[in-house]
Amino acid sequence: MRHAAGSRAGGRWRRSPSSLGAKLVLILTAVGLAGAIGITLLLATVITPSFDGLETRVIEGQIDRTRDVLAASGAEVEGAARDWADRDIGKGAARSGNLQGGDDLSRRPTSSLAAEGTAYVTPDGMVAAARWVNPLTGAEVPGLQRQLRVLAAGDLSPVLRRGNSGHFFARLGSSVAAIGVAQVRRSDVTAPTPGLVLTAREVTSAQLSQLLRRPAELDVHHVSEREGVELDRTSVRIAVPIIGADGRAVASARLRMPRDVSMLGRRMLLLAVAGSTLLLLVVLAVLRIAMARLVLKPLAHIERHMQQVRESGQPSTLREVSRRDEIGSLEVSLNAMLLQLQDLREQIEIQGFALGRSESAVAVMHNVRNALNPISTILSRGMAQRGRVDRVTLGRAIGELARDDTPLARRQKLAAFVAAATEADAEAREAMRGELQVGREAMALVLEIIGEQQKQAHERATLERCNVSQIVARNVTIARYSQLASIAFSFPAMQYDVMASRVILSQVMGNLFGNAAEAIAATGRGSGSISVSVSKDGDMVDICIRDDGEGFGSITAAALFQRGFSTREHKSGGLGLHWCANVVTAMGGALRLESEGVGRGATAILTLPAAPEASLAKAA
Repeated sequence: MRHAAGSRAGGRWRRSPSSLGAKLVLILTAVGLAGAIGITLLLATVITPSFDGLETRVIEGQIDRTRDVLAASGAEVEGAARDWADRDIGKGAARSGNLQGGDDLSRRPTSSLAAEGTAYVTPDGMVAAARWVNPLTGAEVPGLQRQLRVLAAGDLSPVLRRGNSGHFFARLGSSVAAIGVAQVRRSDVTAPTPGLVLTAREVTSAQLSQLLRRPAELDVHHVSEREGVELDRTSVRIAVPIIGADGRAVASARLRMPRDVSMLGRRMLLLAVAGSTLLLLVVLAVLRIAMARLVLKPLAHIERHMQQVRESGQPSTLREVSRRDEIGSLEVSLNAMLLQLQDLREQIEIQGFALGRSESAVAVMHNVRNALNPISTILSRGMAQRGRVDRVTLGRAIGELARDDTPLARRQKLAAFVAAATEADAEAREAMRGELQVGREAMALVLEIIGEQQKQAHERATLERCNVSQIVARNVTIARYSQLASIAFSFPAMQYDVMASRVILSQVMGNLFGNAAEAIAATGRGSGSISVSVSKDGDMVDICIRDDGEGFGSITAAALFQRGFSTREHKSGGLGLHWCANVVTAMGGALRLESEGVGRGATAILTLPAAPEASLAKAA
């Protein structure tokens, strides 16, 4: 029952908001939350900017790639125009003034020029020829052909400002085309330039998507002079301007790309935060379990033990300490304190027992003295009191009265004197009888006081449950630390409960162990052993204390329990076997000594009534 109560108390101790366990849980929780927030902020500070910068570089790289693709398309048509212009197709036109070059352009297939549209502009700005052929069907496209003619008739000098050739992008209706321009060059560099050659190729969304390897489209309605970047949660929209001949944008190349880098960064951040938080939670859980097992559980065990000590009143020690840390040191210190408390309690009880006996003796002697005071007074008064009549004078008076020759008058005086003396003596005797009666009553009171004290001394002592093993262990130091000899000691660890006066039984055990130690020292060997065995026989418990000391013979055995008898001539005082036998008998037990002879050791057999089983169940 005490153990269960201690467990419940330990549970309340762990669950109490002010307990150490609750505080540790609160601290670990606060540390976990602070650590999770700190790790999240740290990872967000490190990972997010890094992936944002990487995404920015990816976007910039995609813009540069789009520019390169557009520039490659323009350079390709520019190369086609330069290849045609390098041919000497304008000689006839320059010599005769006709459109021989234009005729040559109209007869040449556009597929050989890597262009869909071609045009020839004379030196005076006239468009000598313009063609636009569908590359798939080979048929001419009149609409685009007219748009190309109009474009060729315009001012193309800005395109050729930095060389003999150039390229630009132009809107041809709802289409966008890459235009290449090159001056026709002759072998004779001193002759005037015969004109310009234009090559054109339509740029479509499909072509742009194929070159960029991602979805793209050309937008001729929403045109911006600068690159545009729009971000949403999952994708990036990029707009790259397509520059015309005058340096202004004629269309925009728009493409959409997923935010893989950003999403990867977010996933990595979430995984890092989740992983670090999970790791932190695992570490905190392990720390909590470790603290509960290494700190809280031993402390709860110590608290339960102290509660059992408080409830039972028995300062028993903790179990054997096997730890070598601070908790183990605490248990060792606590055991030392409990052992010291046991010793001090035993000393206090013994001193209280002796003090009680002394006070009782003093009180009895005080009462006896008070009762003897009248007797002392009566005796002192009787010894100091002298007779009222002198015996010699009384004898002479009686002698004169006996003579016949005594005159009558003298005889009358002597008779009156004798009568008065006889009366005084009778009164003195009567007074003495009264005083002796008072002394007799006082003496009866003294005898009653002494008889009452003897009656109380012979009454049975108050019995309680006593653990024999605990009392034996408490008194074993008498033999174990004896300075007379080195003594090995053994006693059972099992609990045996008897009904006895714990203080008196402890004194009996101490006296028996002391006698055994002296018997071992008397052999002169310098060492010996004492063993204690306990057995239960019905309602009685036998405690056998065996030593390998000097032992005793049959003659000595008859006088061992006599008052004042001792085999140690140099010793005085002590309780003695006579007192031990009397108090054991008063507790309902018996004490006897056995030995096989001198030099063969001795055995003290102490028999006491066993504790009832019902009391055992209640104590459990």
